[in-house]
Amino acid sequence: MKKLKMGIVGLGRLGKKHAENIAFRVPNAELTAVCSIKQEEVDEAQEDWGIKYAYTNFEEMLKNKEIEAIFVASSSTEHCNQIEKALEAGFDVFSEKPLGITKEEVTYISDVINKHNDKKFMLGFMRRFDPSYIDAKKKIDMGQIGKPIFIRCYSIDPVSAVQAAIAFAEKSGGLFLDMMIHDFDLARWFLNSEAKTVFAVGDNYIYPEFGRHGDIDNGSAMIEFANGTVASFFAGRTSAHGYHIETEIIGTKGTLRIGNIPEKNLVTIFNENGAVRECHEGFLNRFEDAYLNELQEFINCVLKDRKPPVGAYEGVKATEIAYACKQSFSSKELVMIK
Repeated sequence: MKKLKMGIVGLGRLGKKHAENIAFRVPNAELTAVCSIKQEEVDEAQEDWGIKYAYTNFEEMLKNKEIEAIFVASSSTEHCNQIEKALEAGFDVFSEKPLGITKEEVTYISDVINKHNDKKFMLGFMRRFDPSYIDAKKKIDMGQIGKPIFIRCYSIDPVSAVQAAIAFAEKSGGLFLDMMIHDFDLARWFLNSEAKTVFAVGDNYIYPEFGRHGDIDNGSAMIEFANGTVASFFAGRTSAHGYHIETEIIGTKGTLRIGNIPEKNLVTIFNENGAVRECHEGFLNRFEDAYLNELQEFINCVLKDRKPPVGAYEGVKATEIAYACKQSFSSKELVMIK
């Protein structure tokens, strides 16, 4: 079996998960090299997993001719630069979202990606690869709920992770770009339409620390799409019960709802608190299959020479919505997306 030899940059919480998937869970992938600015992360990965090459300098890893593709899982502020360098060095590239954290970066890197159209590039909007969302998309396209007229999306991180979010706030791009962008992409995908008008609000209701970086702990947006569909989005960082991801699509003939109760599994605990269903603790376990499936799709695209289904265009359009939300939030005015 042909294996795609990959190098990954970024070994934080999500990067480590991606690295493990490459190394152990995808048969036609091989984790050839790891890279992190933290020496201890590099040493741990190399020693525990038996990785052949380890680097603390990204440019040095790009000189390795055994590697065939690069996985970018570093901080959001590094994505644009590392995508460009990897493509210029001749590698196929998978990058975690977002493409960049400014509109200028995203426009620039999109042009770079399009210039290297001989290389495969894929962006990590992993919810498109979650089995439940895939099933919902099929049902919508088959007309099982008629014409979609309203979509509602919740993305709420557990409050247990808020300190990590505060520490990351300087480099995240903010709640609309870092969190809500997944739902913007889902809405575009489900509705086959582009956002037209945006109104966004929010505040630091509990954690004023986010305000140091112009960010908020909870926010909401209302968007009208070009096909007339209305969408409501809520994202936050203060869920008491766990990681809450919920999507509802109302159509002219029915309604689809995904994850209305974010249950961890099928176990019910009966105790002094009543009948308790535990919730997901974070995105890594809720979207475990999605992360694996998107990686497998990228590898198949490279090995079978086909275009990845999620690329620079999807990143640009979702970022446009996110920045319209940021503009609306700051101005307290309705924003038109051109």
